[in-house]
Amino acid sequence: MLTLRWLGALRFALAVIAIFGVTCCRIRAQQEPVRSPEARAAQPTIVFMTDFGTANDAVAICRAVIFGIAPPDVRLTDITHQVTPFQMEEAARFLVGVTPYYPAGTIFLVVVDPGVGTARKAVVVKSKRGQFFVLPDNGLMTLVEDRDGIDSIRQITNPEWMVGAKISSTFHGRDIFSPVGAHLARGDDWTQVGPPVKTLVKLDLKPVTLDAKGLSGEVIALDGPFGNLITNISDEDFVKLGYKLGDKLKVTIEGREIAMPFVRTFSDVPVKQPLLFIDSRGRASFAVNQSSFAATYNIQPPQTIFIPRKSQ
Repeated sequence: MLTLRWLGALRFALAVIAIFGVTCCRIRAQQEPVRSPEARAAQPTIVFMTDFGTANDAVAICRAVIFGIAPPDVRLTDITHQVTPFQMEEAARFLVGVTPYYPAGTIFLVVVDPGVGTARKAVVVKSKRGQFFVLPDNGLMTLVEDRDGIDSIRQITNPEWMVGAKISSTFHGRDIFSPVGAHLARGDDWTQVGPPVKTLVKLDLKPVTLDAKGLSGEVIALDGPFGNLITNISDEDFVKLGYKLGDKLKVTIEGREIAMPFVRTFSDVPVKQPLLFIDSRGRASFAVNQSSFAATYNIQPPQTIFIPRKSQ
C-alpha cells in the first residue's frame, strides 16, 4: 500500500514539473518574439580581411577593439588573414569574389596596407549595392568599383572614431580601421567619420586584349594548394574565341606551348592530364587532373598567356 502511495506521489510531481516547463516555454516565447527575416538581416555584420597572418596577435587585437565598441549582437567573420603580404591585387580579387554573397549594410574591413603611416588616405566607401568598406585608399576597391559602382566616399579623419591617445604609425588596423568598422556596426552616422572624397586610387591592372589572332592575358594567381592557374580572362572574353566543350587547343604560357582540351571539370580528362576550364568565379583557368599545373609546368604568376582563336 505504501508503494502505491509513493508511486502516485511521484506521478503527480512529474506532472507538475511538465506543466511548469511548458508554461515557462510559453512565457519565454511571448517575451522573445520570433525575429523576421528582415530583422535578422539587419543584424550588423563585419567581414574582416588582412595580410597579418595568424602567427601573431595582430588579428586578435583588432577583434578585441571591435568587440569593445560594436553592439553585442555583431557578427564578425573573416575572408582570410593569409593574403600574400602587400599584394593589393590579390586582396582586391578576394574581396570582389566574396561581396556578392553578403547583403546591403555589410561592413567589409580590409587591412592590406604597405603604405601605412604615409600620406595615403584611410577611407570609408559605400558601394551602390549599399555595402560599406573600411580600408586604405590604395586600390583595394578597384574590382568592386568596376562591378558595383561607388555611391560615396569619406576620408577617416575624426579622432573620436579612432582609439588611443596617440595613433601608431604602423598599426592602423588597430587604431583606425577596426574602431571605424565597429562604429559603423553600432549604427553611428558614417558621414561624421570625415570629409567627402571624390575618387579612389585604382590598381593598374593589365588588360586582356583580343585581336584577329586570339586572346592575350595574364596568369594572375594560383588556386591555393591545388596549383591551378587563375587568369584575368573572363568567360565572356574566352567565348569570343569560338571554342566549345570538348575542343582541343594549344595555349602559350610565357612562350611555352601546351596542348589541352577545353572541358567542364577536372575528371573530364585522364589523371595527370592538363585541361582548360571556366572556374567558379567565371575565369578561364588551367589545371592538371589530381595534380598541380604550376608544379607540372614550373609556372609561377605573373606570366603572359595567349589563347588562339579556334581555326575554321
